[in-house]
Amino acid sequence: MMLPILALLAAAAPVATPAAAADPIARRVAHLLAATPVIDGHNDLPWEIRARYGRDLARIDLGRDTASLPHAADAVPLMTDIPRLRAGHVGAQFWSAYVPATLSGAEAVRTTIEQIDLIHRMVAAYPRDFAEARTAEDIERIERSGRIAALIGVEGGHQIDMSFAVLRAYRALGVSYLTLTHSRNTEFADSATDAPRAHGLTPFGVALVAEMNRIGMLVDLSHVSPDTMRAALAASAAPVIFSHSGARALDDHPRDVPDDVLALLRAQGGVVMINFYPPFVSEARFGWNADQAAERARAAARFVGQPKRAAAALAAWEAAHPRPAVTVAMVADHVEHVARLCGHGCVGIGSDFDGIEEVPDGLRDVSAYPALFAELARRGWSDADLRALAGGNILRVLRAAAAVSARLQKERPPGSADLARPAAGQ
Repeated sequence: MMLPILALLAAAAPVATPAAAADPIARRVAHLLAATPVIDGHNDLPWEIRARYGRDLARIDLGRDTASLPHAADAVPLMTDIPRLRAGHVGAQFWSAYVPATLSGAEAVRTTIEQIDLIHRMVAAYPRDFAEARTAEDIERIERSGRIAALIGVEGGHQIDMSFAVLRAYRALGVSYLTLTHSRNTEFADSATDAPRAHGLTPFGVALVAEMNRIGMLVDLSHVSPDTMRAALAASAAPVIFSHSGARALDDHPRDVPDDVLALLRAQGGVVMINFYPPFVSEARFGWNADQAAERARAAARFVGQPKRAAAALAAWEAAHPRPAVTVAMVADHVEHVARLCGHGCVGIGSDFDGIEEVPDGLRDVSAYPALFAELARRGWSDADLRALAGGNILRVLRAAAAVSARLQKERPPGSADLARPAAGQ
């Protein structure tokens, strides 16, 4: 006999500590997130499972604490498992089907399908905790059942190999968004971290956005250049998302979103899901990381062939130049900046957990979302605005994209990929 929904939710909820029970803000946040769980736009656990365990799910138990698992010296402990997702009040997670931008063509497509398959198998392995979702209604139904909704994002346009057929196949496999680029330009769009080439979108890029609108796949503009952001916003009939980005006014990192784009996004109805990666949060940390990289290169050149002396020189520099702290309050600053310029209906959470090697103080893993909501509550955020941040805004975008898709599928047939490559002999 199935337990009632409220009993399931109560069983899944974390036990409050005495300190939390005595803190009215913590109690308020716990109550709010129990009713409106967090929807996170980006988590890279699937790639970490591939990299660490060769896609063998028998080698990792997500039902237990994964932070204590052995890991390579150059890796960090995993940030995600089911107990910590429960403690963080996560109700839905977009899992990233990422493959490196160094892969291309058929290899990129094959590896992407392997990652999508890994996500499906991961969800199927824990049926009491996860269920696949494709729509806002799916998410709400799964959350009511006391489980965590699992959605999929493909993190880079290189992963479609310039093929609308591949794009549609990904959608049929349950992919909810495509990031137009990753760290390198694609043939049709510029990356934020590559030299500009298209200066926006090529005709194929515009057609791709239209086809994504038609099939109900969200257009994700994290990783793309500002010109590509603007072009995609102009081309898209449905609201777009930034699955894991921040505010460039607070940190002049190319991965963050400029203020003029936030203004365009407000009119278009999209959402920026705020990233927790310290160099995307703090200008000081971004600068420190750049200086550290320069010092590492200088030490390697100065002590060529002498790795121990080069390491000692870098360690001495780091001792003299402490790493700037990045805190949960700084992440809240990004949330508030986006809300101030774009509206409280324009912001969400896109942590990038397990895709980052460092985290802000107070946001160590997927259990820590309540700390961010508590910080915003202390700043005067209303329950309505906190609920919108937690998941209401991305649910609205999913519903809007579904409505656009339903209309467009009545108006036009599947898009052609003829724009992708010149005909043979040309």
